Amino acid sequence: MTATTDGSTGATIPPRAAAASDTDSTIPLAAGVPEAAEHAVARATAFLLAGQDPEGWWKGDLETNVTMDAEDLLLRQFLGIRDEATTHAAALFIRGEQRPDGAWATFYGGPGELSATVEAYVALRLAGDAPDAPHMARASAWVRARGGIASARVFTRIWLALFGWWKWEDLPELPPELIWFPTWLPLNIYDFGCWARQTIVPLTIVSAKRPVRPAPFPLDELHTDPANPNPPKPLAPLTSWDGAFERLDRMVHRLRKAVPPRLRRAAMNSAARWIVERQENDGCWGGIQPPAVYSVIALHLMGYDLEHPVMRAGLESLDRFAIWREDGSRMIEACQSPVWDTCLAVIALADAGLPADHPQLVKAADWMLGEEIRRPGDWSVKRPQLPPGGWAFEFHNDNYPDIDDTAEVALALRRVRHPEPARMDGAIARAVRWNFGMQSKNGAWGAFDVDNTSPFPNRLPFCDFGEVIDPPSADVTAHVVEMMAAEGLAHDPRTRRGITWLLAEQEADGSWFGRWGVNYVYGTGSVVPALTAAGLPASHPAIRRAVHWLRGAQNDDGGWGEDLRSYKHVKEWSGRGASTASQTAWALMALLAAGERDSRAVQRGVRWLAETQRADGSWDEPYFTGTGFPWDFSINYHLYRQVFPLTALGRYLHGDPFDKAPLAARRGVRTLAGGS
Repeated sequence: MTATTDGSTGATIPPRAAAASDTDSTIPLAAGVPEAAEHAVARATAFLLAGQDPEGWWKGDLETNVTMDAEDLLLRQFLGIRDEATTHAAALFIRGEQRPDGAWATFYGGPGELSATVEAYVALRLAGDAPDAPHMARASAWVRARGGIASARVFTRIWLALFGWWKWEDLPELPPELIWFPTWLPLNIYDFGCWARQTIVPLTIVSAKRPVRPAPFPLDELHTDPANPNPPKPLAPLTSWDGAFERLDRMVHRLRKAVPPRLRRAAMNSAARWIVERQENDGCWGGIQPPAVYSVIALHLMGYDLEHPVMRAGLESLDRFAIWREDGSRMIEACQSPVWDTCLAVIALADAGLPADHPQLVKAADWMLGEEIRRPGDWSVKRPQLPPGGWAFEFHNDNYPDIDDTAEVALALRRVRHPEPARMDGAIARAVRWNFGMQSKNGAWGAFDVDNTSPFPNRLPFCDFGEVIDPPSADVTAHVVEMMAAEGLAHDPRTRRGITWLLAEQEADGSWFGRWGVNYVYGTGSVVPALTAAGLPASHPAIRRAVHWLRGAQNDDGGWGEDLRSYKHVKEWSGRGASTASQTAWALMALLAAGERDSRAVQRGVRWLAETQRADGSWDEPYFTGTGFPWDFSINYHLYRQVFPLTALGRYLHGDPFDKAPLAARRGVRTLAGGS
């Protein structure tokens, strides 16, 4: 089989292996495959155990793209705190990520992206790189060829407006009075996903203040016509959503001067209080870098000096997002993933055969239990009567626990024989109650909120930076269903509603869309194990369709991979991409759950994992297999390449972790849908 070229992107699409039929899916056990899997599991287990922090957690680097690093430098420039050492280290990293054509991509092997290139270029100008240097000239030429700054996203132009490189009046208006919109009114702040909400509220202050710091240099080379940097564009038709919201934005612009100053000050003060109330104990906001950056800017504009405790804690928290590399470069993480990484590591180690009372598993369980969130957060706006109980993704994010982490932590805890079983049972019971209470009306689950499905936020001219709502997804719903099955609640009517939704969401080709991982391989790898854990037989038509799709998606080398382009070009890229350790593991987890252990596809996949493992027990994976916003924001979780292969190989050797009975029942636990 030969590779093909995607005509829309020019990228090479790896060939697929021919799919075996259901009648010839099993073959005699391949010589040496179980032994190879055993050796790989032993090495991977040792490698993962060695990476545990003394406190009990794991955390891999969370790699995104250079806009994090560029915006960090721009923030420091805006606040007047940029120093030479930080600038040099950031510039070293940014330069190292540049493509040969002069652009920067947002994921490994991806195409150049305009906004990322503009921001990276400006950051390097701050670092002293001359505009006529060869790498800079290539970048500016690439930007101009794609419409210049005027074609960049709104967020990029906001950063440029802070220094007078763009006009505030040429940006969408974002009035701070949004903070007062009641929850029943469209476009209230709780119509936005939590990540967008935390960003938009501080940006309403920035938009109202329209600050401009002196620009240290001009950026004429990034405009197609410096004399006319923002040529007028025709409005979309009035009968379209885009046209309606473009005209609404123009009306809000005209009303700006009509807002009484006292009213505007009151709105900004309300927004500032909202921001301060949501600062976490470590000084960050939501455990993620972008809201923290904009919150610091907004509060500074409201008069908070840099020595104010809120500001000092905020700036210190931003320093903790920095990863200093051996070559002296500095990479900024968009967020940190210790809870997520720890629960996945525990699942991997337990499923690989580590004893349930192993001291390192117990220590990890202790740490996770200490991270349980027992107070209400923004989710309680729509669920005011629901008692709290769950886990967030990050070290500190008590205001935004998420449904996905809560499900996976519960699954991890059930694999550990803890010396305080009542403590663990209570935490899991609270998690079950909270996750059931966060079910959306369609029977599925989103990541952070209930029924966060308003059609309006994504239509705003301002919201061109990625997904801004949090609708239910197949992968999160699958993890909740799997958790409920582990708790003996597979037949609870609420779980059955989730299963019904999942079955209805299956694509025509047999796959499931992956919201938080790339993409159809992740969705399918999440859903099939959940459905079988909940009692669907391997012979169920939905399971057979998924198996057929996975076989057809297997690469010639025996692995699986899927490029992020599948979010934009489904037909060409669904299930297509260079083989990766994490995506191969997801496919294997689904096939194993579907009873395909002795199939040729599984044996080839297991062999691929064993043969590509490094001598130290790890796997190499430069490709991005995590998703922040489909296509718009991609993630390389550096621990994915370790935990998922170990999980898949462990299940290949030891079988289904449920062993045909709920994990809770195997621990002798009386499961409850409620809890104290």
